Amino acid sequence: MTTQRIHEWHASRCTCASDAASNGSAPRRTGEPHVVLVGNPNVGKSTMFNALAGGNAKVMNAPGTTVMIETAHLRHLGEEWTLVDTPGTSSLEAISPDEQVACEAAMGIEANAVPDVIVAFINALSPSRSLYLLSQLIDLGRPIVVAVTMLDLAKRQGSPVTLDGLRMALPDLEFVGVDGRTSEGRTSLLKAIKSALSTPSTPSPNGHRRTQGKKRRATGVRAVPDAQAGQKEVSAWVEETADERFDWVADIMHDLARQNPSSDKVTMSDRIDRILLHPVSGIAVFLAVMYLVFESITTLANPCIDFVDVTLRQWLTDAIDWVFNVSLGSQALQGWFHDLVINGVLNGAVTVLTFVPPMGIMFMILSLLEDSGYLSRAAFVMDKAMRIVGLDGRAFLPLVVGFGCNLPALASTRTLPDSRQRLLTGLLIPFTSCSARLSVFVVLAYAFFGNYAGLAIFLMYVASIVIILTAGFALRKTQFGNMQAQPFAMELPPYQLPKPLRLAKSVCLRLWAFITGASTIIISATIVMWLLAAIPVSAGIAGTNSFGHVDSVEHSVYGVVASRTAALFNPAGFGDMHASAALITGFVAKEVVVGSMSQSYSIDDSGNVSESAQGRGALGTAVRESFEQSSGGHAAAAGAAFMIFVLAYTPCLATIAEMKRQFGTRAAAQSVAMGLIIAYVLAVVVFQLGRLL
Repeated sequence: MTTQRIHEWHASRCTCASDAASNGSAPRRTGEPHVVLVGNPNVGKSTMFNALAGGNAKVMNAPGTTVMIETAHLRHLGEEWTLVDTPGTSSLEAISPDEQVACEAAMGIEANAVPDVIVAFINALSPSRSLYLLSQLIDLGRPIVVAVTMLDLAKRQGSPVTLDGLRMALPDLEFVGVDGRTSEGRTSLLKAIKSALSTPSTPSPNGHRRTQGKKRRATGVRAVPDAQAGQKEVSAWVEETADERFDWVADIMHDLARQNPSSDKVTMSDRIDRILLHPVSGIAVFLAVMYLVFESITTLANPCIDFVDVTLRQWLTDAIDWVFNVSLGSQALQGWFHDLVINGVLNGAVTVLTFVPPMGIMFMILSLLEDSGYLSRAAFVMDKAMRIVGLDGRAFLPLVVGFGCNLPALASTRTLPDSRQRLLTGLLIPFTSCSARLSVFVVLAYAFFGNYAGLAIFLMYVASIVIILTAGFALRKTQFGNMQAQPFAMELPPYQLPKPLRLAKSVCLRLWAFITGASTIIISATIVMWLLAAIPVSAGIAGTNSFGHVDSVEHSVYGVVASRTAALFNPAGFGDMHASAALITGFVAKEVVVGSMSQSYSIDDSGNVSESAQGRGALGTAVRESFEQSSGGHAAAAGAAFMIFVLAYTPCLATIAEMKRQFGTRAAAQSVAMGLIIAYVLAVVVFQLGRLL
């Protein structure tokens, strides 16, 4: 752009802002200076945001959207700033809801505060795309600080990009070298932001870099007064000026390359990529990595879960008993309040804590894969396979993790860049057969199918995959019908070693966010379940029933609800109070389904023998006899229907809580409704067909 065109651009912005103010749609201003971080995907922007914000970051929905962004209030040298970390974008011409949010935040439209400073991020290893976006950000007319990442790797790999080179090429801009993994450059970046806030000035855009002697046509740049009309104008502006910007980027890259003529050498990353991105060896490595991820979550977490669920629970129970005994006397141990604390509050708290080990391991693995640079390569390898359900390769990891535990799988959807893809993947994850369901499958398979138990369990996993593909296809044709499949383009980050301190800090912050977000729902639900089981509806044996002391589950409100609910499952062959009571309990956690059955049948060997032995033993016999009666002599068909219902309906309350935290109440309610409907329909179909065989 010429200087004249730039002045016209700024005058146009002022005129449009004035017009917007007159009709009540002016961009929102806040009292604190607004600092917006903008950059390409995988440029290191979010890592640096975390280094700047520390533990002060807060996740929220962007204005008027379901896209999640992070904000933080930062105090620096007596000043309060608002930091906003936007989703990665390649251009101000958005092609996804996430990019739209980034563009609107950078431009200060659609209820977003006008940025007082834009921090633009450039990847020193592959700066071309970053420079293209930078040229657009410059033309917005806001003060800009440019943060350059990956400088250490660029130097090691012979990249032509250096801080001195960039400063020579663009002398009107402030460049700062940063590394969010080590917080290197944090102080310099804060100093540069403060300087830009103290002496705001419009950077001289691209005019001084134009190739001499080339005639440039007018681009018709103008401001965007509102989002609906504005996006079309922005898109037209980006497309009309694209060739000019590419020439500008090429000029800068040519100058940088001239400073370092050896920058085109083959790097170690290039050699590794020849293996990891190969259509054969790449898939083999990916499957091996996924196996290690799955084994880590299911194997490493189990001893920790057992410690929390058994040892820690017993320690806490003993401590509570001691407090009650000392403060209220031994008789208080027999009261309803003690039972509420132990079986309601403590049970809910321990349930929350049992999910901490798999979540922590998942967060750690995700950080390792992402920081090392492998996660992007894995996405490319699996892209074609995931196109079946309208997703790209990055969605494969959450679905694989879901077969270990649905909860960390939902958490791992945060690696997906598009909010619609995150939601679609999140709705499919509850249909993956988690390890908690496996314990139920083992008991029922040995109870109903004996020597064919292994085949029955295998078919449950096959059914899980079929349900995921079918549900994904149906959602793509309905709710997500307008979600356009985009070409999968991702800039491959360099291979590097993750930083242990940053890794530990990231895992702790994410775990704390989960605990605070899920604990309320889970503990409240367990208290409600305790209350239903504590309220008697009949006198029981010799009139011994009272509040908190019900001799049998059938004599409680919980038993009545289970009995009334049982009739709904008659078409599925398991219209039995014991089965419906177990399903209601399983809504809290699938791990307790078998225990609930043992309790309702008054069989107390569940804690001493394996699931397969329970299926062959007294519990399996009791379940088989009940289903034989409820199904009219087709116990095996009813057992298969019950297994398919357990597979398809809501995994656990913790999953619902995480779904609500990640995607909102509406998405969580949709997930529950989808699971119940699909589970019921499939259970009825399986039973009705099975009894004919």
